[in-house]
Amino acid sequence: MTRELHADILIVGGGLGGVAAALGALRSGRTVIMSEEFDWLGGQLTSQAVPPDEHSWVEQFGVTRSYRQLRNGIRQYYRDHYPLTAESRAWGDLNPGAGWVSRLCAEPRVGLAVIEAMLAPWRGGGQLTVLQPYLPVAADVDGDTVRAITLRHRDSGREIVCSAAYVIDATELGDLLPMTGTEYAKGFEAQSDTGEPSAPAEAQPDNVQAVSVCFAIDHVDGDQTIDKPENYDFWRQYQPEFWGGPLLGFKAPHPRTLEITERSFTPNPDDDPLLVDADQRRNPGDGNLWTFRRIAARRNFLPGAYQSDICLVNWPMIDYMLGTIIDVSEDEKARHLKAAADLSYAVFYWLQTEAPRLDGGQGFPGLRLRGDVTGTDHGLAMAPYIRESRRILPVTRIVEQDVSMTVHGNNLSKQYRDSVGIGMYRIDLHPSTGGDNYVDVESAPFEIPLGALLPRRVKNLLAGGKNLGTTHITNGCYRLHPVEWNVGEVAGLLAAHCLNKGLTPHQVQAEDRRLEDFQASLYREGIEIRWPDVRGY
Repeated sequence: MTRELHADILIVGGGLGGVAAALGALRSGRTVIMSEEFDWLGGQLTSQAVPPDEHSWVEQFGVTRSYRQLRNGIRQYYRDHYPLTAESRAWGDLNPGAGWVSRLCAEPRVGLAVIEAMLAPWRGGGQLTVLQPYLPVAADVDGDTVRAITLRHRDSGREIVCSAAYVIDATELGDLLPMTGTEYAKGFEAQSDTGEPSAPAEAQPDNVQAVSVCFAIDHVDGDQTIDKPENYDFWRQYQPEFWGGPLLGFKAPHPRTLEITERSFTPNPDDDPLLVDADQRRNPGDGNLWTFRRIAARRNFLPGAYQSDICLVNWPMIDYMLGTIIDVSEDEKARHLKAAADLSYAVFYWLQTEAPRLDGGQGFPGLRLRGDVTGTDHGLAMAPYIRESRRILPVTRIVEQDVSMTVHGNNLSKQYRDSVGIGMYRIDLHPSTGGDNYVDVESAPFEIPLGALLPRRVKNLLAGGKNLGTTHITNGCYRLHPVEWNVGEVAGLLAAHCLNKGLTPHQVQAEDRRLEDFQASLYREGIEIRWPDVRGY
Protein backbone atom coordinates (compact mmCIF):
# COMPACT_ATOMS: atom_id res chain seq x y z
CA MET A 1 0.00 0.00 0.00
CA THR A 2 1.32 3.44 -0.96
CA ARG A 3 2.27 5.56 2.04
CA GLU A 4 0.76 9.03 2.32
CA LEU A 5 2.20 12.05 4.12
CA HIS A 6 0.93 15.59 4.59
CA ALA A 7 2.56 18.83 5.69
CA ASP A 8 1.89 22.53 5.32
CA ILE A 9 4.69 22.87 2.77
CA LEU A 10 6.32 20.28 0.51
CA ILE A 11 9.81 21.03 -0.78
CA VAL A 12 11.03 18.76 -3.55
CA GLY A 13 14.81 18.97 -3.78
CA GLY A 14 17.27 19.29 -0.91
CA GLY A 15 19.94 21.47 -2.50
CA LEU A 16 20.83 24.89 -1.16
CA GLY A 17 17.49 26.35 -2.25
CA GLY A 18 15.53 23.50 -0.71
CA VAL A 19 17.39 23.63 2.59
CA ALA A 20 16.94 27.40 2.83
CA ALA A 21 13.26 27.06 1.95
CA ALA A 22 12.81 24.52 4.73
CA LEU A 23 14.53 26.75 7.28
CA GLY A 24 12.44 29.75 6.29
CA ALA A 25 9.16 27.86 6.52
CA LEU A 26 10.09 26.15 9.79
CA ARG A 27 11.10 29.41 11.46
CA SER A 28 7.64 30.67 10.51
CA GLY A 29 5.96 27.86 12.45
CA ARG A 30 5.01 25.57 9.56
CA THR A 31 5.49 21.84 9.05
CA VAL A 32 7.66 20.76 6.14
CA ILE A 33 8.39 17.67 4.09
CA MET A 34 11.62 17.90 2.10
CA SER A 35 12.85 15.27 -0.35
CA GLU A 36 16.27 14.85 -1.92
CA GLU A 37 17.44 12.50 -4.65
CA PHE A 38 21.02 12.10 -3.43
CA ASP A 39 22.52 10.91 -0.15
CA TRP A 40 23.70 14.38 0.87
CA LEU A 41 21.69 17.54 1.31
CA GLY A 42 23.23 20.75 0.00
CA GLY A 43 23.32 20.37 -3.77
CA GLN A 44 26.02 22.37 -5.48
CA LEU A 45 27.88 22.98 -2.20
CA THR A 46 28.05 19.31 -1.15
CA SER A 47 26.88 16.50 -3.44
CA GLN A 48 28.03 18.45 -6.51
CA ALA A 49 31.22 19.45 -4.63
CA VAL A 50 31.47 23.03 -5.94
CA PRO A 51 32.99 25.65 -3.59
CA PRO A 52 30.68 28.66 -3.29
CA ASP A 53 30.82 31.26 -6.07
CA GLU A 54 30.24 34.52 -4.22
CA HIS A 55 30.56 38.26 -4.75
CA SER A 56 33.36 40.47 -3.50
CA TRP A 57 31.49 41.92 -0.49
CA VAL A 58 30.24 38.65 0.95
CA GLU A 59 32.09 39.12 4.24
CA GLN A 60 30.37 42.47 4.86
CA PHE A 61 26.90 42.37 3.23
CA GLY A 62 24.89 41.08 0.31
CA VAL A 63 23.71 37.68 1.63
CA THR A 64 20.90 36.60 3.95
CA ARG A 65 21.42 36.17 7.69
CA SER A 66 20.93 32.42 7.51
CA TYR A 67 23.39 32.08 4.61
CA ARG A 68 25.91 33.92 6.75
CA GLN A 69 25.16 31.46 9.56
CA LEU A 70 25.99 28.65 7.14
CA ARG A 71 29.30 30.28 6.24
CA ASN A 72 30.16 31.05 9.86
CA GLY A 73 29.21 27.51 10.82
CA ILE A 74 31.63 26.05 8.27
CA ARG A 75 34.48 28.12 9.68
CA GLN A 76 33.57 27.23 13.24
CA TYR A 77 33.45 23.53 12.35
CA TYR A 78 37.07 23.75 11.23
CA ARG A 79 38.06 25.54 14.42
CA ASP A 80 36.24 22.97 16.55
CA HIS A 81 37.36 19.80 14.80
CA TYR A 82 40.41 20.36 12.58
CA PRO A 83 44.10 20.67 13.58
CA LEU A 84 44.52 24.23 12.30
CA THR A 85 47.73 26.14 12.79
CA ALA A 86 47.58 28.97 15.29
CA GLU A 87 47.71 31.52 12.47
CA SER A 88 44.88 29.90 10.53
CA ARG A 89 42.77 29.43 13.67
CA ALA A 90 43.07 33.17 14.35
CA TRP A 91 42.22 34.10 10.75
CA GLY A 92 38.82 35.73 11.05
CA ASP A 93 37.89 35.08 7.42
CA LEU A 94 39.35 31.58 7.47
CA ASN A 95 39.55 30.07 3.98
CA PRO A 96 40.36 26.38 4.69
CA GLY A 97 41.28 25.61 1.09
CA ALA A 98 42.80 28.98 0.29
CA GLY A 99 41.25 28.66 -3.14
CA TRP A 100 41.10 31.70 -5.36
CA VAL A 101 37.51 31.18 -6.53
CA SER A 102 35.95 31.91 -3.14
CA ARG A 103 36.80 33.26 0.29
CA LEU A 104 35.36 30.05 1.72
CA CYS A 105 36.71 26.98 -0.09
CA ALA A 106 36.07 23.95 2.09
CA GLU A 107 35.57 20.21 1.96
CA PRO A 108 31.99 19.24 0.99
CA ARG A 109 31.45 17.14 4.11
CA VAL A 110 31.88 20.19 6.31
CA GLY A 111 29.14 22.07 4.49
CA LEU A 112 26.98 18.97 4.83
CA ALA A 113 27.65 18.72 8.57
CA VAL A 114 26.66 22.35 9.12
CA ILE A 115 23.50 22.01 7.03
CA GLU A 116 22.50 18.91 8.98
CA ALA A 117 23.14 20.77 12.24
CA MET A 118 20.96 23.70 11.12
CA LEU A 119 18.10 21.30 10.36
CA ALA A 120 18.56 18.93 13.32
CA PRO A 121 16.35 20.72 15.89
CA TRP A 122 13.42 20.78 13.48
CA ARG A 123 13.83 17.10 12.72
CA GLY A 124 13.99 16.29 16.39
CA GLY A 125 10.90 18.36 17.10
CA GLY A 126 8.96 16.61 14.34
CA GLN A 127 8.21 19.72 12.29
CA LEU A 128 10.54 18.57 9.48
CA THR A 129 10.44 15.25 7.64
CA VAL A 130 13.33 14.60 5.26
CA LEU A 131 12.92 11.87 2.65
CA GLN A 132 16.17 10.59 1.16
CA PRO A 133 16.94 9.37 -1.41
CA TYR A 134 13.61 10.12 -3.09
CA LEU A 135 12.81 11.71 -6.44
CA PRO A 136 9.50 12.97 -7.86
CA VAL A 137 7.74 10.78 -10.40
CA ALA A 138 4.15 12.06 -10.66
CA ALA A 139 1.89 14.95 -9.70
CA ASP A 140 -1.77 15.25 -8.78
CA VAL A 141 -2.98 18.56 -10.21
CA ASP A 142 -6.45 20.10 -10.03
CA GLY A 143 -6.62 22.96 -12.53
CA ASP A 144 -4.20 25.63 -11.32
CA THR A 145 -3.44 23.89 -8.02
CA VAL A 146 -0.92 21.16 -7.25
CA ARG A 147 -2.49 18.81 -4.71
CA ALA A 148 0.21 16.15 -4.23
CA ILE A 149 3.52 14.84 -5.54
CA THR A 150 4.43 11.15 -5.70
CA LEU A 151 8.01 10.47 -4.63
CA ARG A 152 9.85 7.24 -5.39
CA HIS A 153 12.79 5.83 -3.46
CA ARG A 154 15.82 5.89 -5.72
CA ASP A 155 16.94 2.36 -4.83
CA SER A 156 13.97 0.36 -3.57
CA GLY A 157 11.23 1.86 -5.73
CA ARG A 158 8.95 2.47 -2.73
CA GLU A 159 6.53 5.32 -3.31
CA ILE A 160 5.16 8.00 -0.98
CA VAL A 161 2.39 10.45 -1.93
CA CYS A 162 3.01 13.81 -0.29
CA SER A 163 0.33 16.49 -0.14
CA ALA A 164 0.69 20.10 1.01
CA ALA A 165 -0.93 23.51 0.72
CA TYR A 166 2.21 24.81 -1.03
CA VAL A 167 4.78 23.01 -3.12
CA ILE A 168 8.27 24.40 -3.73
CA ASP A 169 10.23 23.06 -6.69
CA ALA A 170 13.83 23.11 -5.50
CA THR A 171 15.02 20.35 -7.83
CA GLU A 172 18.18 20.91 -9.82
CA LEU A 173 16.42 20.73 -13.20
CA GLY A 174 12.95 22.07 -12.38
CA ASP A 175 11.54 18.55 -12.53
CA LEU A 176 8.12 19.51 -11.16
CA LEU A 177 7.40 21.96 -13.98
CA PRO A 178 6.55 19.45 -16.74
CA MET A 179 5.11 17.06 -14.17
CA THR A 180 2.57 19.65 -12.96
CA GLY A 181 1.92 21.24 -16.34
CA THR A 182 3.51 24.50 -15.22
CA GLU A 183 4.57 26.59 -18.21
CA TYR A 184 8.34 26.90 -18.51
CA ALA A 185 11.25 27.84 -20.74
CA LYS A 186 14.55 26.10 -21.34
CA GLY A 187 17.71 26.83 -23.28
CA PHE A 188 18.18 30.03 -25.26
CA GLU A 189 15.21 32.35 -25.71
CA ALA A 190 14.95 34.29 -28.97
CA GLN A 191 16.13 37.89 -29.08
CA SER A 192 12.74 38.83 -30.51
CA ASP A 193 11.19 37.49 -27.30
CA THR A 194 13.52 38.98 -24.68
CA GLY A 195 15.30 41.82 -26.48
CA GLU A 196 18.59 40.62 -24.99
CA PRO A 197 21.73 41.61 -26.92
CA SER A 198 23.39 38.26 -26.18
CA ALA A 199 20.41 36.14 -27.24
CA PRO A 200 20.25 34.41 -30.65
CA ALA A 201 17.78 35.42 -33.35
CA GLU A 202 15.76 32.24 -32.87
CA ALA A 203 14.96 30.24 -29.74
CA GLN A 204 17.17 27.20 -29.09
CA PRO A 205 15.38 25.26 -26.34
CA ASP A 206 17.80 22.32 -26.36
CA ASN A 207 20.88 24.53 -26.23
CA VAL A 208 21.79 24.56 -22.53
CA GLN A 209 24.96 25.04 -20.54
CA ALA A 210 27.31 22.11 -20.12
CA VAL A 211 27.00 19.87 -17.09
CA SER A 212 30.14 18.81 -15.25
CA VAL A 213 30.99 15.90 -12.99
CA CYS A 214 33.51 17.36 -10.57
CA PHE A 215 36.08 15.45 -8.53
CA ALA A 216 38.63 16.03 -5.78
CA ILE A 217 42.32 15.11 -6.08
CA ASP A 218 45.51 15.28 -4.10
CA HIS A 219 49.15 14.51 -4.97
CA VAL A 220 51.28 12.07 -2.99
CA ASP A 221 54.41 9.94 -3.51
CA GLY A 222 54.21 6.81 -5.64
CA ASP A 223 52.45 5.82 -8.84
CA GLN A 224 48.69 6.17 -8.37
CA THR A 225 47.79 5.83 -12.06
CA ILE A 226 44.34 4.38 -12.70
CA ASP A 227 43.48 2.00 -15.53
CA LYS A 228 42.93 3.70 -18.87
CA PRO A 229 39.29 4.88 -18.78
CA GLU A 230 36.59 3.81 -21.16
CA ASN A 231 36.36 6.16 -24.17
CA TYR A 232 39.68 7.81 -23.30
CA ASP A 233 40.82 7.77 -26.91
CA PHE A 234 37.65 9.59 -28.00
CA TRP A 235 38.07 12.32 -25.43
CA ARG A 236 41.82 12.56 -26.08
CA GLN A 237 41.19 13.63 -29.67
CA TYR A 238 37.98 15.62 -29.09
CA GLN A 239 38.31 19.33 -29.90
CA PRO A 240 35.44 21.85 -29.94
CA GLU A 241 35.75 24.25 -32.88
CA PHE A 242 36.27 27.29 -30.66
CA TRP A 243 38.60 25.68 -28.11
CA GLY A 244 42.02 26.37 -29.62
CA GLY A 245 43.26 22.83 -29.00
CA PRO A 246 42.12 19.47 -27.65
CA LEU A 247 39.61 19.62 -24.81
CA LEU A 248 42.09 17.61 -22.72
CA GLY A 249 44.72 20.30 -22.40
CA PHE A 250 45.58 23.46 -20.52
CA LYS A 251 44.63 25.71 -23.44
CA ALA A 252 41.07 27.02 -23.52
CA PRO A 253 39.17 30.21 -24.37
CA HIS A 254 39.35 32.93 -21.76
CA PRO A 255 35.71 33.30 -20.60
CA ARG A 256 35.73 37.10 -20.80
CA THR A 257 37.85 37.77 -23.90
CA LEU A 258 37.49 34.40 -25.72
CA GLU A 259 41.21 34.60 -26.49
CA ILE A 260 42.97 31.24 -26.28
CA THR A 261 44.92 31.18 -23.04
CA GLU A 262 47.05 28.54 -21.35
CA ARG A 263 46.63 27.78 -17.67
CA SER A 264 49.24 26.21 -15.42
CA PHE A 265 48.98 23.26 -13.09
CA THR A 266 51.37 22.96 -10.15
CA PRO A 267 50.43 20.47 -7.43
CA ASN A 268 51.26 21.56 -3.90
CA PRO A 269 52.96 24.89 -4.68
CA ASP A 270 53.61 25.46 -0.94
CA ASP A 271 52.11 28.94 -1.01
CA ASP A 272 51.01 30.79 2.12
CA PRO A 273 47.23 30.40 2.43
CA LEU A 274 46.90 33.58 4.48
CA LEU A 275 48.11 35.60 1.49
CA VAL A 276 45.35 34.37 -0.83
CA ASP A 277 42.91 37.19 -1.59
CA ALA A 278 39.97 35.50 -3.30
CA ASP A 279 38.37 38.56 -4.90
CA GLN A 280 37.04 37.93 -8.39
CA ARG A 281 37.09 41.67 -9.15
CA ARG A 282 40.85 41.81 -8.88
CA ASN A 283 41.87 38.35 -10.03
CA PRO A 284 39.75 35.55 -11.51
CA GLY A 285 42.26 33.21 -9.88
CA ASP A 286 42.17 30.48 -12.51
CA GLY A 287 45.72 30.93 -13.77
CA ASN A 288 46.94 27.97 -11.70
CA LEU A 289 44.28 25.28 -11.80
CA TRP A 290 45.58 23.61 -8.64
CA THR A 291 44.94 26.60 -6.39
CA PHE A 292 41.83 27.86 -8.24
CA ARG A 293 39.31 25.65 -6.41
CA ARG A 294 41.58 24.13 -3.77
CA ILE A 295 39.45 22.95 -0.83
CA ALA A 296 42.20 22.01 1.64
CA ALA A 297 45.49 23.92 1.84
CA ARG A 298 47.81 21.73 3.85
CA ARG A 299 49.65 24.74 5.28
CA ASN A 300 46.43 25.75 7.08
CA PHE A 301 46.83 22.61 9.21
CA LEU A 302 49.46 21.36 11.63
CA PRO A 303 52.44 19.64 9.98
CA GLY A 304 51.63 16.06 9.01
CA ALA A 305 47.84 16.45 9.21
CA TYR A 306 47.52 16.55 5.40
CA GLN A 307 49.95 14.80 3.08
CA SER A 308 48.86 17.11 0.30
CA ASP A 309 46.54 19.94 -0.58
CA ILE A 310 43.18 18.80 -1.91
CA CYS A 311 42.14 20.32 -5.21
CA LEU A 312 38.57 20.36 -6.55
CA VAL A 313 38.48 19.87 -10.32
CA ASN A 314 35.77 22.01 -11.87
CA TRP A 315 37.71 23.22 -14.87
CA PRO A 316 36.79 24.07 -18.47
CA MET A 317 37.98 20.69 -19.74
CA ILE A 318 35.35 18.72 -17.77
CA ASP A 319 32.42 20.65 -19.29
CA TYR A 320 30.26 18.09 -21.13
CA MET A 321 28.73 19.68 -24.25
CA LEU A 322 27.50 16.74 -26.33
CA GLY A 323 23.86 16.73 -25.29
CA THR A 324 21.19 18.04 -22.95
CA ILE A 325 19.72 16.11 -20.03
CA ILE A 326 16.53 18.20 -19.95
CA ASP A 327 13.33 16.78 -21.48
CA VAL A 328 14.94 13.66 -22.89
CA SER A 329 14.21 10.01 -22.11
CA GLU A 330 15.65 8.53 -18.92
CA ASP A 331 17.91 6.34 -21.06
CA GLU A 332 19.29 9.33 -22.96
CA LYS A 333 19.77 11.31 -19.77
CA ALA A 334 21.67 8.39 -18.23
CA ARG A 335 23.79 8.06 -21.36
CA HIS A 336 24.81 11.73 -21.25
CA LEU A 337 25.57 11.64 -17.53
CA LYS A 338 27.71 8.54 -18.01
CA ALA A 339 29.54 10.27 -20.85
CA ALA A 340 30.12 13.31 -18.63
CA ALA A 341 31.59 11.01 -15.97
CA ASP A 342 33.71 9.30 -18.63
CA LEU A 343 35.06 12.72 -19.60
CA SER A 344 36.01 13.45 -16.00
CA TYR A 345 37.84 10.12 -15.68
CA ALA A 346 39.58 10.86 -18.99
CA VAL A 347 40.71 14.26 -17.72
CA PHE A 348 42.08 12.68 -14.54
CA TYR A 349 43.94 9.96 -16.45
CA TRP A 350 45.34 12.59 -18.83
CA LEU A 351 46.60 14.57 -15.83
CA GLN A 352 48.28 11.45 -14.49
CA THR A 353 49.88 10.35 -17.76
CA GLU A 354 50.13 13.11 -20.37
CA ALA A 355 49.73 16.57 -18.86
CA PRO A 356 52.81 18.73 -19.55
CA ARG A 357 54.99 19.51 -16.53
CA LEU A 358 57.18 22.56 -15.97
CA ASP A 359 60.27 20.32 -15.96
CA GLY A 360 59.50 19.19 -19.50
CA GLY A 361 58.12 15.80 -18.51
CA GLN A 362 54.62 14.43 -18.89
CA GLY A 363 52.02 13.40 -16.36
CA PHE A 364 51.58 13.53 -12.60
CA PRO A 365 51.30 9.86 -11.55
CA GLY A 366 51.11 10.86 -7.86
CA LEU A 367 47.63 12.33 -8.32
CA ARG A 368 44.85 10.47 -6.48
CA LEU A 369 41.09 10.60 -6.78
CA ARG A 370 39.62 11.50 -3.39
CA GLY A 371 36.21 9.89 -3.53
CA ASP A 372 36.31 9.72 0.26
CA VAL A 373 36.13 13.52 0.24
CA THR A 374 33.14 13.59 -2.14
CA GLY A 375 31.38 10.64 -0.48
CA THR A 376 31.59 8.09 -3.30
CA ASP A 377 33.24 4.77 -4.12
CA HIS A 378 33.63 5.69 -7.78
CA GLY A 379 35.85 8.67 -6.99
CA LEU A 380 33.85 11.47 -8.60
CA ALA A 381 31.30 13.84 -7.08
CA MET A 382 28.06 12.29 -5.88
CA ALA A 383 25.94 14.38 -8.26
CA PRO A 384 26.56 16.21 -11.54
CA TYR A 385 27.03 19.97 -11.33
CA ILE A 386 23.92 21.47 -12.92
CA ARG A 387 24.29 25.04 -14.15
CA GLU A 388 20.97 25.45 -15.94
CA SER A 389 17.45 24.31 -15.12
CA ARG A 390 14.06 24.54 -16.69
CA ARG A 391 12.72 27.98 -15.77
CA ILE A 392 9.18 28.98 -14.92
CA LEU A 393 7.38 31.45 -17.16
CA PRO A 394 7.00 33.97 -14.35
CA VAL A 395 5.03 37.00 -13.35
CA THR A 396 8.31 38.95 -13.61
CA ARG A 397 10.99 37.81 -16.02
CA ILE A 398 14.58 38.92 -15.43
CA VAL A 399 16.33 39.83 -18.69
CA GLU A 400 19.85 40.85 -19.63
CA GLN A 401 18.91 44.52 -19.89
CA ASP A 402 18.00 44.49 -16.20
CA VAL A 403 21.46 43.50 -14.97
CA SER A 404 24.10 43.97 -17.71
CA MET A 405 26.35 46.96 -17.14
CA THR A 406 26.94 47.11 -20.89
CA VAL A 407 23.23 47.70 -21.40
CA HIS A 408 22.20 49.21 -18.09
CA GLY A 409 25.22 51.45 -17.68
CA ASN A 410 24.74 51.91 -13.94
CA ASN A 411 26.33 50.90 -10.68
CA LEU A 412 23.18 49.05 -9.67
CA SER A 413 20.88 47.02 -11.86
CA LYS A 414 17.14 47.50 -12.28
CA GLN A 415 15.31 48.10 -9.02
CA TYR A 416 12.13 46.06 -8.63
CA ARG A 417 9.19 47.19 -6.50
CA ASP A 418 8.88 43.58 -5.35
CA SER A 419 12.52 42.88 -4.51
CA VAL A 420 12.97 40.04 -2.02
CA GLY A 421 16.74 39.69 -2.07
CA ILE A 422 19.99 40.72 -3.67
CA GLY A 423 22.92 39.07 -5.39
CA MET A 424 25.93 39.71 -7.54
CA TYR A 425 27.87 37.70 -10.09
CA ARG A 426 28.94 38.19 -13.66
CA ILE A 427 26.66 36.78 -16.35
CA ASP A 428 28.80 33.66 -16.62
CA LEU A 429 27.60 31.12 -19.18
CA HIS A 430 29.74 28.09 -19.90
CA PRO A 431 29.95 26.48 -23.36
CA SER A 432 26.66 24.93 -24.31
CA THR A 433 25.24 21.86 -26.00
CA GLY A 434 24.60 23.84 -29.18
CA GLY A 435 28.31 24.44 -29.69
CA ASP A 436 28.40 27.99 -28.33
CA ASN A 437 31.45 29.49 -26.65
CA TYR A 438 31.41 31.25 -23.29
CA VAL A 439 29.11 34.20 -22.76
CA ASP A 440 30.62 36.32 -19.99
CA VAL A 441 29.11 39.76 -19.47
CA GLU A 442 29.85 42.34 -16.79
CA SER A 443 26.83 42.74 -14.54
CA ALA A 444 25.78 45.10 -11.77
CA PRO A 445 24.69 44.19 -8.24
CA PHE A 446 21.13 42.98 -8.75
CA GLU A 447 17.85 42.34 -6.99
CA ILE A 448 15.59 39.29 -6.92
CA PRO A 449 11.99 40.19 -7.78
CA LEU A 450 9.27 38.23 -6.03
CA GLY A 451 7.46 37.88 -9.34
CA ALA A 452 10.34 35.74 -10.63
CA LEU A 453 9.40 33.05 -8.10
CA LEU A 454 5.75 32.92 -9.19
CA PRO A 455 4.43 31.01 -12.20
CA ARG A 456 1.95 33.09 -14.17
CA ARG A 457 -0.86 30.57 -13.81
CA VAL A 458 -0.23 27.89 -11.17
CA LYS A 459 -1.26 29.20 -7.76
CA ASN A 460 0.58 27.14 -5.16
CA LEU A 461 3.84 26.10 -6.83
CA LEU A 462 6.88 28.28 -6.14
CA ALA A 463 10.34 28.30 -7.69
CA GLY A 464 12.94 27.43 -5.07
CA GLY A 465 16.25 27.61 -6.92
CA LYS A 466 17.70 27.93 -10.42
CA ASN A 467 14.22 27.41 -11.91
CA LEU A 468 13.11 30.96 -11.12
CA GLY A 469 12.08 33.30 -13.93
CA THR A 470 15.41 34.20 -15.44
CA THR A 471 16.36 33.71 -19.08
CA HIS A 472 19.17 31.54 -20.40
CA ILE A 473 21.34 34.67 -20.25
CA THR A 474 20.47 35.95 -16.77
CA ASN A 475 20.56 32.44 -15.34
CA GLY A 476 24.32 32.96 -15.65
CA CYS A 477 24.37 35.33 -12.67
CA TYR A 478 21.38 34.08 -10.66
CA ARG A 479 22.50 30.43 -10.42
CA LEU A 480 25.22 30.75 -7.78
CA HIS A 481 25.19 29.53 -4.19
CA PRO A 482 24.05 32.58 -2.18
CA VAL A 483 21.39 33.58 -4.72
CA GLU A 484 19.96 30.07 -4.86
CA TRP A 485 19.84 30.09 -1.05
CA ASN A 486 18.09 33.49 -1.03
CA VAL A 487 15.52 32.34 -3.61
CA GLY A 488 14.74 29.19 -1.65
CA GLU A 489 14.58 30.96 1.70
CA VAL A 490 12.10 33.52 0.37
CA ALA A 491 9.98 30.77 -1.22
CA GLY A 492 9.71 29.04 2.16
CA LEU A 493 8.96 32.28 3.97
CA LEU A 494 6.38 33.27 1.35
CA ALA A 495 4.51 29.98 1.56
CA ALA A 496 4.39 30.24 5.34
CA HIS A 497 3.39 33.92 5.18
CA CYS A 498 0.49 33.11 2.85
CA LEU A 499 -0.72 30.33 5.14
CA ASN A 500 -0.40 32.53 8.21
CA LYS A 501 -2.19 35.48 6.59
CA GLY A 502 -4.76 33.68 4.44
CA LEU A 503 -3.33 35.14 1.22
CA THR A 504 -2.04 33.80 -2.08
CA PRO A 505 1.49 34.47 -3.38
CA HIS A 506 0.07 36.40 -6.34
CA GLN A 507 -1.91 38.66 -3.99
CA VAL A 508 1.23 39.41 -1.99
CA GLN A 509 3.15 40.30 -5.15
CA ALA A 510 0.43 42.38 -6.79
CA GLU A 511 -0.85 44.53 -3.92
CA ASP A 512 1.52 47.19 -2.59
CA ARG A 513 0.34 47.10 1.02
CA ARG A 514 0.61 43.32 1.25
CA LEU A 515 3.94 43.32 -0.55
CA GLU A 516 5.36 45.92 1.84
CA ASP A 517 4.14 43.86 4.79
CA PHE A 518 5.93 40.78 3.44
CA GLN A 519 9.10 42.73 2.64
CA ALA A 520 9.10 44.07 6.21
CA SER A 521 8.92 40.48 7.48
CA LEU A 522 11.89 39.60 5.28
CA TYR A 523 13.87 42.44 6.82
CA ARG A 524 13.15 41.00 10.27
CA GLU A 525 14.40 37.61 9.01
CA GLY A 526 17.72 39.13 7.98
CA ILE A 527 17.12 39.24 4.23
CA GLU A 528 18.52 42.25 2.44
CA ILE A 529 16.27 43.43 -0.38
CA ARG A 530 18.26 46.49 -1.51
CA TRP A 531 21.97 46.96 -1.96
CA PRO A 532 23.45 49.31 0.65
CA ASP A 533 23.52 53.01 -0.08
CA VAL A 534 26.38 53.90 2.20
CA ARG A 535 26.93 57.59 2.91
CA GLY A 536 27.21 60.00 5.81
CA TYR A 537 24.19 61.21 7.71
